Amino acid sequence: MSLPSRDALALDLLAWYRSVRRDLPWRRSRDPYRVWISEVMLQQTTVVAVVPYYRRFLRAFPTAKALASARLEDVLAAWSGLGYYRRARHLHQAARLVVARHRGRFPRTLDAALALPGVGRYTAGAILSIAYSLPLPVVDGNVARVLSRLLLIRKPRSAAGQRRLWNAAAALVTAAPAAPGDLNQALMELGATVCAPKHPACGACPVAHRCAARAADLEEEIPPPPRRRRPVEVRSAVAVVSRGGRFLLVRRRDPSLMQGLWELPAAGPGDSGDGLRLDLGRPVATVRHAITYRRLLISIHPARLLSEPRKGTYRWVARGDLHRVPTSSIVRKVLAAIPQPPV
Repeated sequence: MSLPSRDALALDLLAWYRSVRRDLPWRRSRDPYRVWISEVMLQQTTVVAVVPYYRRFLRAFPTAKALASARLEDVLAAWSGLGYYRRARHLHQAARLVVARHRGRFPRTLDAALALPGVGRYTAGAILSIAYSLPLPVVDGNVARVLSRLLLIRKPRSAAGQRRLWNAAAALVTAAPAAPGDLNQALMELGATVCAPKHPACGACPVAHRCAARAADLEEEIPPPPRRRRPVEVRSAVAVVSRGGRFLLVRRRDPSLMQGLWELPAAGPGDSGDGLRLDLGRPVATVRHAITYRRLLISIHPARLLSEPRKGTYRWVARGDLHRVPTSSIVRKVLAAIPQPPV
């Protein structure tokens, strides 16, 4: 990218962004904590899904000190339904380090930011450029798509392609020394709203006249779609046990997925290993749920307790109190499929 084209491109992007940017709650402040929370939540999650969680999370944990002093269970409860729970665990761990090492404020240097759990090159660059105006580049999925098309990078996921993307992003951000955060957000916004994976709205793009992929009539082919793992159907069954308007939940022990969350007990024969024995009824409904490449098909069985499980391994929770407990959205989906508590 030559210097004249870099500077002109940066000016075009900044002018466009400042005239059309979406009014998102995390854009109303440059407070590094608020920027940090938004960037973590937006990883692999849409803006529409994030907005209500962002607002609720900040009401519960308005500062890094508040987050650091909270119980992990309360943090996971506030995150419940947003998915990718490792993000919440890392956020909690990182908040404690921010309080211990940086007096409760997100660090101002790249090395210190990268030392925090869950903070990688993209997240650090986004936070430091937006909150502190440091000229650091960002490359996420949206930015990679925009730059791949602008520069006609045919293999952006290769090592060489990644180097070109990061070098281009760095060149652009240095062309906007007064507003590196706005420049980075302009690239993100363009990828999110105009330069879509399929059928990009080139007519609305402020830099379409500078786009090498469009000039080559390749905007639909670049970047090539990623190879996606073939979906796998997973069948399972859950037991719904009710008592006085409350439902029995069991803490998940599997360390590989959603560890520590509370879920409905599995519907299976015999003792579960923690003393829980159930008399299962016939299935009354089936729900579907997707987790990454897994397509879950869950049958729902009303059940009756035959023996109490050991204390500490289960709890009774009213439907209206589910937001206070770290659960996945599967629990809510299953209970919503049963309008009346099973007898």
